[in-house]
Amino acid sequence: MKQLVLVVLVALAPAALADPPESPTKQAGDHFDRGVAMYNEADYRAALVEFKKAYEIAPNAAVLYNLGQTYYQLQNYAEALNAFSQYLAQSGDSPSHEAEVKNAIATLKLRVGKVMVTTNLPGSEITVDDELAGKSPLTAALDVSIGHRKITVLHNGNDPQTRYVDVAAGDLVKLEIDLAPPASEGTPLPAGPAEHAEPRDRTRLAIGGWIATGALAAGAITVGALAWHTSSQLSDLRNTFPSEPSELNSKSSRVVTLSAIADGLGAAAIVAGGFSLYWTLTRHGDTEVHAAVLPGGVSIAGSFR
Repeated sequence: MKQLVLVVLVALAPAALADPPESPTKQAGDHFDRGVAMYNEADYRAALVEFKKAYEIAPNAAVLYNLGQTYYQLQNYAEALNAFSQYLAQSGDSPSHEAEVKNAIATLKLRVGKVMVTTNLPGSEITVDDELAGKSPLTAALDVSIGHRKITVLHNGNDPQTRYVDVAAGDLVKLEIDLAPPASEGTPLPAGPAEHAEPRDRTRLAIGGWIATGALAAGAITVGALAWHTSSQLSDLRNTFPSEPSELNSKSSRVVTLSAIADGLGAAAIVAGGFSLYWTLTRHGDTEVHAAVLPGGVSIAGSFR
C-alpha cells in the first residue's frame, strides 16, 4: 500500500516543482506530501484531511486514488467506493491502478447499503456519522457503509433530529425525519399563557387550603369540646361513691381517645393553615416565600420582590 501511494507522489512531484513556490499546484503538492507521510505513519484521519485539501486546491485523479485507499483503511466503505469510482471516471483510458481499483470496487459493493431520507423542510442538511452527505430533497438514496449508522437532519432555526439505523449489505433503509417549522415573526409564543397558569393554580390551592383549614379547625374544636365534657363527667363520677369501675374505665378511655383526635385535628389545621398562607402569599408570583413544617408548627419566611 505504501509503495502505491509513493508512486502517485512521484507522478505529481514534477508538476509541483515546475510551478512558482506559492502556486495552487505547489500548495496542493505540500498537502499531498503531508498526506503521504501521515498515511505511512498510519495516521489515516490526518492523511484524509491533507488529501482532501490537496484535491480541493488542485483536483487530480491521482489524489482520488489516495483518498480511496485512506477511506478503505478507516473502514468508511461508502466513501472509499465513491472515491475509487471517481478515480476510474477521471483517469481516462487505462489508468495505472485500474485492475486493483476494480477489484476493490467489487469488494466494496458488498460492504455498502443505502439510506433514503425524506424530510419536510427543503434545504436541510443530512449527515451520516456526523459527516455531511447531502441536502434535502435527495434525488437518490445515500450510499452508507454497512453497520450501525447515525443519521441526522439539521436546518437553521430547528433542533436537529437524529436516528440510528442498522444497514446490511444491499439494504435500502427508508427514513422519514420531520422537523418542526420555525415560529414565524409575530406569532405569540406558548410561554405567555403558561406564565399565568401557576398563579391561577396557586389561587385555587389557597382557596381549597383555607376551606380545609376551617374544616379541620372546626373539627378540632368540636371534638375538643366533647373531650372536655367527657372529662368533666369522669371527674364527677370519680367524686361519686360508690362508682362502677367499668363506667370509670369507659369514661377514661373515651377522654383519651377524644383528646388524641382533637390534638390530631388541631395539628392538621395548623399545617393546612401554613400551606394555605404560603399559597395565598405566592399566588401573584411577586413574592418569594419559604415554608417548613417544624415540630411546633409551620415556619413561613420570605420577601417581596
